[in-house]
Amino acid sequence: MNAQDLATGARIGTAGSTGGLTVGLFGGSFNPAHDGHLDLSLAALRALGLDQVWWLVSPQNPLKSANDMAPQAARLASARAVIAGHPRLLATTLESTLGTVYTAETLRTLKRRFPRLSFVWLMGADNLATIHRWRHWRHIFHDVPVAVFDRPTYALAALGGPAAHRFADVRLNGPALRHLKTAQPPAWGFVPMKLNPTSATAIRAARRPAASDPGP
Repeated sequence: MNAQDLATGARIGTAGSTGGLTVGLFGGSFNPAHDGHLDLSLAALRALGLDQVWWLVSPQNPLKSANDMAPQAARLASARAVIAGHPRLLATTLESTLGTVYTAETLRTLKRRFPRLSFVWLMGADNLATIHRWRHWRHIFHDVPVAVFDRPTYALAALGGPAAHRFADVRLNGPALRHLKTAQPPAWGFVPMKLNPTSATAIRAARRPAASDPGP
């Protein structure tokens, strides 16, 4: 582990020893991290009354190609750069440390590792639209409260998708969202927020060198 990883471990250990904290878990590739990720995290702190948000920079998303994936160290560095100066946000490689691959597995391991903390799973509406493709996705809803955040163009597909229908009767709305962090799972809510059009895909595309002109 490098110095930054040791610092991360120390901060997590401090939170675990304190107990009573509610932590939002925000997983993803962060390829690269950007201000859209930051906006979601700050919205989670405000709307849900969370104490911290931990970014789980994944080793490799099983549903994404590795061809266009930057090394995890580079993605972690981009995450730390984006959240610099926000003491309640923490970028980690916990899934690599824990040896977990799937979100459901990560959540159960974290709950065992930090029994005095309460967790809420955070995700964008794009992930709610496809979460039924994730390994043991129903376990996620049964293990922790889930907060879904609006993203441009995805809200309709997400709220009309299989997961939203499956758990429609345990959805919290309006002022009740403030109580999501203490709700007994399964419980979830859709959190409106100012939409940010930034996407990691667009950032990567803009960084690629332009194709040379082949000439006549």
